[in-house]
Amino acid sequence: MDLLSIVGVILGFAVIIGGNFAEGGSIHSLLNGSAAVIVFGGTLAAAILQTPKNSLKRALSMFKWVFQPPYSPFKEGISKLVRWANAARKDGLLGLEAIAEKEKDPFAKKGLQLLVDGSEPEALRRILEADLILDEQRDFDAVKFYESMGGYAPTIGVIGAVMGLIHVMNNLANPALLGPGIAIAFVATIYGVALANLFLLPIANKLRMCVNERSQYRELIIEGIIAIADGENPRSIEIKLNGYLHP
Repeated sequence: MDLLSIVGVILGFAVIIGGNFAEGGSIHSLLNGSAAVIVFGGTLAAAILQTPKNSLKRALSMFKWVFQPPYSPFKEGISKLVRWANAARKDGLLGLEAIAEKEKDPFAKKGLQLLVDGSEPEALRRILEADLILDEQRDFDAVKFYESMGGYAPTIGVIGAVMGLIHVMNNLANPALLGPGIAIAFVATIYGVALANLFLLPIANKLRMCVNERSQYRELIIEGIIAIADGENPRSIEIKLNGYLHP
């Protein structure tokens, strides 16, 4: 569980509510059902309209990464590749066949199988990098769902504000109805801007960083497997791959 993400969400709510109290407002002044329906419903509808089905499904499945980012075991990956290099030196590339069958990471397993099948290093690199790029693009397309919501939310908030002002103008002769219209106008704007800048855009950026980290780990796997195919010394492989470790 990523506690910093939870702290960020709590702090986001605290800033809005605390600022409202500091100005002498109450929690009820920030609660408006009509504004919430307009902003949240309109933002979601616009984002769904522009997102293909597969990207939408992927985006929803990736949301958990905000609080539980996927673990990319860089150190363990380097140790694993060094073990494979030692096994290849001792028993040849065919000695990696049994290791490939037990490997749980589908990407690494595919690389090992190609290595055992005798694929040339350049062919190995082309195949694995193509898989990496396609998976990365699929994930970035999914992240655009949250980025688009962050772009639409303020505009939908403005639409809600205009609707509230229209309600006000239609009821100038009845002061009792002016309050709800003004509330929708201002609260809808707050909802739109806050939703975009405190939640949706940060969520998109967090997911983008998770995708980048997964890609870096797969690049490590590619470099390690290519080095094994080239017959490099296991110690040299370890030194080279240590560059992928975060400070």
